[in-house]
Amino acid sequence: MDNKQDDLREVEGIEDVRNTIIQNDLKASMAQMVNQEHGELYLEAIQKYPVDEAIDRDAEKRLTRKLDMRILPLLGICYFFYSVAQQYVDKTTLSYAAIFGIKDSLNLKGTEYSWLSSIFYFGWLVWAIPSNLIMQRLPPAWYLSFNIFMWGVLLMCEAASKNFATLSVLRILSGAFEAIADPAFMLIVSTYYTREEQPSRISAYYLWNGIGVAGGGLIGYGIGQIKGALESWRYEFIVVGAVCALWGIVLCLLLPNSPATFWGFTRDEKLMIIARLRRNQTGVEQRKIKWDQIKEAYLDYKTWLFTLLGFFANIPNGGISNFSTLVISGLGFDELHTTLLGIPQGVIVVIWIVLGAVANHYLPNNSRTLVCALFMLPTIAGALGFLLAPVDAYVGRLICFYLTGSYQASFVICLSIITSNTGGQSKKMIVSGMIWFGVCIGNIASPFFYKNEQAPTYRLGIGSILVSNCVEFLLFFVFRYAFIWENRHKEKQREALRANGEDEATLNSTAFNDLTDKQNPNFVYVY
Repeated sequence: MDNKQDDLREVEGIEDVRNTIIQNDLKASMAQMVNQEHGELYLEAIQKYPVDEAIDRDAEKRLTRKLDMRILPLLGICYFFYSVAQQYVDKTTLSYAAIFGIKDSLNLKGTEYSWLSSIFYFGWLVWAIPSNLIMQRLPPAWYLSFNIFMWGVLLMCEAASKNFATLSVLRILSGAFEAIADPAFMLIVSTYYTREEQPSRISAYYLWNGIGVAGGGLIGYGIGQIKGALESWRYEFIVVGAVCALWGIVLCLLLPNSPATFWGFTRDEKLMIIARLRRNQTGVEQRKIKWDQIKEAYLDYKTWLFTLLGFFANIPNGGISNFSTLVISGLGFDELHTTLLGIPQGVIVVIWIVLGAVANHYLPNNSRTLVCALFMLPTIAGALGFLLAPVDAYVGRLICFYLTGSYQASFVICLSIITSNTGGQSKKMIVSGMIWFGVCIGNIASPFFYKNEQAPTYRLGIGSILVSNCVEFLLFFVFRYAFIWENRHKEKQREALRANGEDEATLNSTAFNDLTDKQNPNFVYVY
C-alpha cells in the first residue's frame, strides 16, 4: 500500500513539474505574442492545447478534411489558370498559339519567338523578391487575388498585340504579376498544414499542372475550329485571360488571409488549426519584416542550393512547356492532332505527381529526397531515348517525350522540403522567392537550346534536358546529407545547453515566436 502511495506521489510530482513547464511556456509565449497579429488567439490555442496529445485525433482528421475541401480546390483551379503560367497556361497558350499562326500574324523573325518565351521571366526576375516582401506586409490572400486578376487582364490585352514590341512589354508585366503565385501557395500550405501533410497537399494542387496541359490541348483543339473575325490564337488569350481574371475575384472572396479570420470555421476549430502547427516550429503570421532574417537567408548555403535546383529543374521545364507542341508536330502530326496529343502529356504528368505523393506517404520518414531522386530516373531515360532513337521512330520518340514529365513529381516533393525546412516569416519569404528566382533564370535560358535548324530532333534542347536532370538528381543527395549534417549539429547544440545547465526551450516557447530554423533550438530538418 505504501509503495502504491509513493508511486502516486511520484506521478503527481511529475505532473506538477510538467504543469509548471507548461505554465512557464505560456508566460514565455505570451511575452513573445504581445505584438503579433492575432496574438491573443494564438495564446488561447496553446492554453487549450498545451501539448499535441491534448488534440483529439478524430477531431483533427475532420478538421484536416475540412481544410482540404476549403483550400485545395481554390489553389488547384487557380494553378490551372495562373500560378504555373510559366509552363502550363500562359506558356502553353503561347505554345499552342505558335501552331495557330502567331508567328505569321506578328511577323516574328529569327529568335523573336524564343524571346517571347523568355522575356516573360525578366518581369518575374526583377519583381520576385520585392513581391514576396510586400506579401508579408499585406493580407496574403488579397494580394495574391489582385495579382491573379491583373495577370488575367494583361493576358487579354496580349490578344490585341500587333507586333513583337507590344507583346514583349505585356509579357514582362505579366511576369511581374505572376511572381507571387508559387511563393503564395507555398506560404498558404505552410500556414494551415503540418510538415507531414505538406507534400501531399502541394501535390494535390500542383497536379493541376497536368490538368492544365490536358485542358490546354482541348482548348487548343477547340480554338482551331473557330472561324471568326480574329486569328485563332487571339481567342485563346482572350478566353484564358477572362476566366483567370474572374477567378481572381473568386479567390478574394473565398481564400483565407489567416487561420484567425477563416470564415466557416468555429473558434475551437481555429484554435486547433493553430495549435497543431506547433509541430512545424516554423512560425506563422508575422507582418513585420525582419532584416536579420533576410541577411541570414542570403548567407545560408541552403538558400543557394535551392536556387540552383530551381535553375536546373526549369531548363527542361521551359523547353518542354514552350516547345512541346513544336516537338510533337515535328514527329509528323498535323496542327489539330498535335493539340490533342498534348492531352496524354497532361494526364501522364498528373499520374507522375500522384505516384510521387503516394510513394512519399508510404515510405518511412525522411524519404523525401529519395523519392525526388527516384522520379528523376524516368525523365532521364526519356531524354536519353529521345536522343538515341531514329528520326522515323515516331511512336517511340513520342513515348520518350512523355516520360520526361516525371520530373514534375520530384519538383513537387522538393517544394515541400522548402516549406518544411525554413523557419522565420521573413526568411521564408526570401528562400521561397529565391528558388523561383532560379526558376526564372532556367526558363529564360531554356528556349534558346531549341534551334529551328535542328527540328524535329531538337538535339541540343533534349540534350539540355538530359544534362539538367542528371545535375538535379545529384542535388537531391546533396540536400539529403546537408540536412543530416545540420540535424547532427543541432543535437550537439542541445547537448551543450543541457551540459551547461541551461533550460532547453520547449515546443510552445518556440513554435510561434518567428524564429528561423537556425535560431530555433527545437528545429529538426526533414529530408
